[in-house]
Amino acid sequence: MPDLPDFDPATFWEDSDYAREAHTEAPPSDELIRSVEDELGYKLPAFYIALMKQRNGGIPHNTCFPTTEATGWADDHIAITSISGIGRTKSYSLCGDLGSQFMIDEWEYPAIGVVVCDCPSAGHDLVMLDYRACGPTGEPAVVHVDQENDYQIVTLAPTFEAFVRGLVHESVFEE
Repeated sequence: MPDLPDFDPATFWEDSDYAREAHTEAPPSDELIRSVEDELGYKLPAFYIALMKQRNGGIPHNTCFPTTEATGWADDHIAITSISGIGRTKSYSLCGDLGSQFMIDEWEYPAIGVVVCDCPSAGHDLVMLDYRACGPTGEPAVVHVDQENDYQIVTLAPTFEAFVRGLVHESVFEE
């Protein structure tokens, strides 16, 4: 199993029939990872791959990420509904029928990287790995892209690991 220092994937994921049936693929083989990376044109972050080898896509317990910049979702955070798995069989997997390339081609999201999280807006905003600064083989930043606000891009975290470790429970933002 991949090493995820100071991180417990067993408590990270929601364990529901829906999450498993709609989002979770079988653990990715090294061959599948290379194939998906080739298809997308980007090297996936090591932490993302390690997390997906523990559970390949699903719904995390903590689904909110604090922001210092307002987005179309809220003044102080964004929310996600799932994290995409590495594969092709589930609709929201990276190369699934509603995956990364579909969102770029059909919804006209900017071709800056890989769509890794969907949001509660049913496609009107999402979270991407942003490779603009690092190139296709570097360590991408994580950004929120808001289609309803002229595809506004708000940087969330410098790495996917920082993004995952920064997710908080929605109750943090309940008034």
